[in-house]
Amino acid sequence: MNPSQDIERRLTELEIKASFADDLLDHLNQVIARQQQQIELLARELAELRRQGPENAPAFRSLRDEIPPHY
Repeated sequence: MNPSQDIERRLTELEIKASFADDLLDHLNQVIARQQQQIELLARELAELRRQGPENAPAFRSLRDEIPPHY
């Protein structure tokens, strides 16, 4: 194999690797964007639950204040 053919082969291999790297980068960007949407949704749901919590939650009662069932 002469040097120009070797350089051409190596260049082709590098172009193929760069193409796969670009594809992988695009895929990972999509995954990150989807995860960010999920995080934002979960944060909104958590904020809503926290907002609802104190109003609807029963007041704290100690077991010492409870009458045993046999009375």
